[in-house]
Amino acid sequence: MNTPQLIIYRNFRYQQLYDNMVQLLWGTREQDEIPDPYILANQLIELAAEYGFEGNLWHCFLALCLANHENAYSISCEIRGDQGGTLSTLARQDFAVLWQLYKKDIRVLDKLTPGSCVWSELSCFRTFGESSRIFNRRIRNRILELSVSLAQAEDVESFARGVSGFYKEFGVGKFGLNKAFRIIEDRHRAVIEPIVNVEHVYLKDIIGYELQKQKLIENTERFIQGKPANNVLLFGDAGTGKSSSIKAVLNEYYDRGLRIIEVYKHQFHSLSSILEQIQDRNYRFIIYMDDLSFEESELEYKYLKAIIEGGLGRRPGNVLIYATSNRRHLIREKFSDKRELDDELHVNDTVQEKLSLVARFGVTIYYGSPDKKEFQNIVRVLAERHGIHMPLEELYQEANKWELYHGGLSGRTAVQFITHISGDR
Repeated sequence: MNTPQLIIYRNFRYQQLYDNMVQLLWGTREQDEIPDPYILANQLIELAAEYGFEGNLWHCFLALCLANHENAYSISCEIRGDQGGTLSTLARQDFAVLWQLYKKDIRVLDKLTPGSCVWSELSCFRTFGESSRIFNRRIRNRILELSVSLAQAEDVESFARGVSGFYKEFGVGKFGLNKAFRIIEDRHRAVIEPIVNVEHVYLKDIIGYELQKQKLIENTERFIQGKPANNVLLFGDAGTGKSSSIKAVLNEYYDRGLRIIEVYKHQFHSLSSILEQIQDRNYRFIIYMDDLSFEESELEYKYLKAIIEGGLGRRPGNVLIYATSNRRHLIREKFSDKRELDDELHVNDTVQEKLSLVARFGVTIYYGSPDKKEFQNIVRVLAERHGIHMPLEELYQEANKWELYHGGLSGRTAVQFITHISGDR
C-alpha cells in the first residue's frame, strides 16, 4: 500500500524521521527494507527531551511538524484564518493523510522490537522535567494542546479546523514559536534564526527609571495596537538598564504578537532583505540594535538612515527600530567638524550629516546613572528580592566599597554586588 503524497505540507524540518515513521506505520516497504525501529524510537525520545514533550510522542511529533511548517496555506491562516478556496481544498487533501497518520497506533510497532514494549511506552511518555532545551513551557504547552486536540478530531474537517485555528491564534513556524531572533548570513543571504534562550526580565525587575519605562510602554502600546508609533533610541550611561528595558518590553508584549530581531551594525546591509521577510507576517517586529555607535570611518549608518526614513522603499507598518547607545550623538564628532577653518568647504553639511541619524528616531529616552541615594535603593530592593538579610547600614557600606572598584554607580554594578554577596552566604 503506497502512502498518499502530500501537496502543501512537504519538506518538514524532520522530514527523514517523518518518512521513516510513515514507512513503518503504513507498511510501504518489504520487511527487509523497513527502517530500524530502535533508531526511530531513539529519535522521538531525543525530540521529547529537546522540546519537553509528553504523552503520545508520535502525535507530538506530527503536531510539531504542522506547527512549524511555513507554507502558503499556514501563513494565510496566520493572517486571515481559513478563507476557503483552492488553498484550503488542497490543504484538506493533506489533512486527510495526516489525520489517518494520527489514527495509527504506534503500539503495534512493538512487534518489530521483540521482547520490548518501547512503542507502548512512547505512546504515553512521561517527561523527566518541566523545562526543555529549546522552547519555553508556554510554547511547549501549546504544541501539546494541539497534539491532543488533533488526536481527538473525529473527521478531516475537525482536524482542519484545529490546525487552521492554531495558526490564527498562535501563528506558524519560527515566528509563531519563538519570540527573539538573530541574523545569520548564509552565502550572502540573511537568514533569521531563533534565539532559544531569552533572558526572562520584566519591567518590574528594573528598579527606578519610571518615567523612562513609561515612555517606552506608551510607544510600544501604540505599536502593538496598530497605531502610529516612533522608532526609539535609548541612550545614556552604561549599566543603567537600556538593553534590559527592551528585553523586558519583549517579554511583556510577546503574548500580543511582539517579536524582536537583533541586528548588528555590520549586518545593516541586510536590512532590506530582513524587512522583506517579515513585512507580510501577522506580528509586530522590533529591529533591536544594541550599543549603537559609529566611528567616523564607518559608513554602515547610511544603510540605517535609508531604512528608517529616506529610502525609496517604505518601511513596513509592522516594524519599528529600537536602539541603545551610550552616546547621544551616534556618530563620533570631532571639534574639527565645527571649526570654521576646516578642510571642507561646507562644514555645516558635515555636522548635519552626522546629526541626521539621531533625528530619525522619533522618541529618545535618556538613562542616567543613579545618584548615591538611588543606587542604595536599588541595592536594598535587590537584597530583599534575593533574601539577603543584613543591617541596612552594613549593606550600604559594602555596596559603596564595591562600586568604588567595580564600575561606579549603576544598576549593573548593584546587580553584580548582590550576586557577589549572595555567593558568600
